[in-house]
Formats: sequence, C-alpha cells, structure tokens
Amino acid sequence: MAYATINPFTNEQVAEFPNSTDAEVEQALTQAVETQVRWAEESFEKRAAIVRKAAQILREKKKEHAHFLTLEMGKLFKESVAEVELSADILEYYADHAERFLAPKPLEEANKVHSLKAMVVNEPLGVILAVEPWNFPYYQLARVAGPQLMAGNTVICKHASIVPQCAKAFHDLFVEAGAPKGAWTNLFPTRDQLNKLVDDERIAAVCLTGGEKSGAAVAARAGQNLKKTTLELGGSDAFIVLEDADIDKTVRWALWGRMNNGGQCCVASKRFIVVDSVADEFLKKFQQAMSGLKGGDPFKESTTLPPMSSQSAADGLKEQVENAVKNGAKAIPCGEAPPSQGAFVQPTILTDITRENPAYFEEFFGPVALFFRVKDENEAIKLANDSEFGLGGSVFTGNEERGARLAAKVKTGMMFVNHPTWTCAELPFGGIKKSGFGRELSALGIDEFVNKKLITVVDIDAPVI
Repeated sequence: MAYATINPFTNEQVAEFPNSTDAEVEQALTQAVETQVRWAEESFEKRAAIVRKAAQILREKKKEHAHFLTLEMGKLFKESVAEVELSADILEYYADHAERFLAPKPLEEANKVHSLKAMVVNEPLGVILAVEPWNFPYYQLARVAGPQLMAGNTVICKHASIVPQCAKAFHDLFVEAGAPKGAWTNLFPTRDQLNKLVDDERIAAVCLTGGEKSGAAVAARAGQNLKKTTLELGGSDAFIVLEDADIDKTVRWALWGRMNNGGQCCVASKRFIVVDSVADEFLKKFQQAMSGLKGGDPFKESTTLPPMSSQSAADGLKEQVENAVKNGAKAIPCGEAPPSQGAFVQPTILTDITRENPAYFEEFFGPVALFFRVKDENEAIKLANDSEFGLGGSVFTGNEERGARLAAKVKTGMMFVNHPTWTCAELPFGGIKKSGFGRELSALGIDEFVNKKLITVVDIDAPVI
C-alpha cells in the first residue's frame, strides 16, 4: 500500500511516504494505550482547551491547510477552505458540548419505583482505530477527533493512501495544539499491519468511512474480535422533484447537490427522480446548468469543474458510463469536453436506465447524474427505496408538510426537504442498509464509543434465606 501525493490536475507525483515499520506501529499503539489512561483522567476543561486550540489553528492557517486538500485530491480551493472551516466548527462543537452530552444521567423512574439511586455514566472505551477516506481529508478526521478525544479516548488513524500530506498535517495539528503524544496518531500502515491492529486486543473499537467492500472486510474482522464498529459507506441519494416544486430553484440545488466536492461525496445527489409533468423542464434546465461547468486548475477561482481525485477514479467512472450505455442507457454529455490533461470526466446525465441495467443499483462517484422519470409521488418513493443504499436523500416541493410526509417514507438515515443532503456539527450523520450503521456528529456521535455504565446505590436489608 503506497502512500503518495499525485496531483490529479497534472497526474504528477509530488511526494511519497514510506510505510510505517512494524516497530513504529507497535510504538504508536503502546503510546496510545499509555496516553489514554492519563487522558481519560483529565478534566473536560483541559481536554476542551486542546481541542479548541486545534480548531483555532485550523482557522488561522486555513489556506495553508486547504492547499493540501486541493493538491492531493483536486477539490476546488474555495471548497477546501470551506472544509477546513467546517472541521474547525466540529472540533469547537465537541469542545463546547461534550461535558453536557456525557454528564451522568439519573434513572428517575427506577429511583422512584424501587427506591434506588441509579444512574448511567459514560466512560471512554480506550484506543479507537479510525480508517478514513480521501474525499474529505480533514472533515472525516474531525468527525472522529472531536467526539473521541473529548470522550477520553485516544485515536490511531489510517488515512487514505492518496492524501498522506493531509494525514500528516492533521497529526501535526494536534501536536501544535498541545495534545499529549499518542492522543491522535497517524500511521501509514500496510494492509497486513492494519489487519493486525484490528486484531490487537489493545484496540477497543474501529470506525471506518469508505467503500462497501472495505467496510465489510473491516467490520467482519472486528466482529471476529468482538469489537464495536461504526461504518459510513457509500450512498446513492435520491433527489425527488414533485410537480409543485420551484423548478429554477430546484435545478440550482440539483447542480450543487450533484457537483459539490466534484461530485465525489457519499451524500451527493445521484438519482434524480422527477414527476413526469415537470420532467422535461427539469431535464432541459439541469442539462444547461451542468453544461456551464468549466474544467481547469482547481486552485483558480474561474474553475467550476475540478479533476477527480485520481486518474484511476476517473477511468473507473468513464467505464461505468460506458457499461451503462451498453446496457441500454442514454448518455447526455454536458458542455464542452474538459481538459485532456488530468483526471477529468465530462459532466454527463444518464437517462433511460432500466432496473435490469447494472447502473440502476450502482453508486456513481463523480460528475455523472442518473435521471428517472416517474408518474407520481408514490412511484417516486417506490423508486427511491429500490436501492441497496440508504444514506441520505431529498424531496423538493412547494408544500413543506407534503415534503416532510414523503421524506418519512424514504428508507435512509437522513432526509432533507428542499435541500440536498447536508452536514454540520449539530446534525447526526449516518445511514442504513449497505450505507453502514452508527452515527457521527451531534450528541449521537459521542455516544458510539463510550461505555454506558450503570451505577446503582442500594440501601435495603438483605432478604432472609
């Protein structure tokens, strides 16, 4: 497993990092275990000061940190800056609220009925192994760092192989913020070393964000070791458009929902399900919007279509489109051909996709949208639910109550009305079915890797035997 920075705009290798040695892995794990014992005994105030300092550094050096994001995975620079700011928001959120989230909870009903003094307290599990993806190199780590460090856990992180400088920068961020050595540790492990970490009894739990196959493999291995896991995997979010939607506004959101982060987002809008009476108008305007994208250097403000994260990712997406067409779909290229240099894919809308076409069930990660025409809202819900994924989704309508009613019928972890699936520190994030299990962010995110221990004080005489 090679860890290297390859600029997807030029396809030139910028830097390479050697794999961690076995000795380095063992040293990191030993340190994380020792640090966790002391870290768990620190006050929330002291832990919060360090996590809050990390957020402050991100804000003060946001352009410097954003540079690594654009360099390594190619996202538009303005989106890189926004990701750094969002990551800081998440760290601050848990620094501000973790103590309240994890406060002991008296069990009032049991105390009243049985005359007990019972409560649930929250204790850290220990060392958490985080396996994270390339598409949001800081945000994905912040979703782990904020809650887990504030809960008193320590973290060993295995980041994606194409974003090693982002991984190192996030590690260095906590060093600069004053975190003790071993609180957050980045490693560049081989696959065999990663498997051994999952097996090691000193690892208390594993969280993974990534693809379905890697998630299943890690979860199976963790399960064999009876370890708690959370998985945030792929998605094929439905974007449902009803006949009473404001089409112009909806198309603007459709473009953002499909093309945010270059379309490389688990919760990007991917399946556009439009009621027949407005389908022609939506498709025409959506095609016009997609055609306006301009490919180029992601560091330039004029660029609106960035390269994909790697040439292999671009080639894989093109192959998916070709296979969809071979199986009966129609491809509508949007706009001019993108630059021939770099990992670019031309924005494309796929129509006429039957259920027999493999594309019907696939996740398209990049600037390719799937368009479906349906008779009415009932058919829209049926199609939206006919998916192996269940991460996010959205409904667009002029009637908010109607939108909420339909949103409740879509089988996913998250639904939005009149907005594509979105994220912020305060909202729980996660899915069902093959999109994974568990939640990150909000108060729910800090509950995943704590021991909810019952403590009960009883003051009654023992029964006579």
